[in-house]
Amino acid sequence: QVQLVESGGGLVQAGGSLRLSCAASGSIISINAMGWYRQAPGKQRELVATITSGGSTNYADSVKGRFTISRDNAKNTVYLQMNSLKPEDTAEYFCNAEMLRTCAYRTLPYWGQGTQVTVSS
Repeated sequence: QVQLVESGGGLVQAGGSLRLSCAASGSIISINAMGWYRQAPGKQRELVATITSGGSTNYADSVKGRFTISRDNAKNTVYLQMNSLKPEDTAEYFCNAEMLRTCAYRTLPYWGQGTQVTVSS
């Protein structure tokens, strides 16, 4: 069994910062890309940022220059440092990872349970 567990969400004032963490655990052979997505009420889930196993990153235009994604491959953990937060960043944030687990023949996408980020104006 494989799981992703997020932490670090909360309530913050506009202009503030939060750091999200997502740790993968279980019978993992390897992890390819990891990323963060978010979903605001009444809206579709959208990509926030992704990072490959080699460290290449990709960001949504709305967060470029404010958010930084990073990962610790030794800990199977991905982070999202969020600075200069805006009310429009308010959403449920989900971790995603493409992982190969034992007894599987290909990588599959896995999702965390989500962590709420609320930015007050």
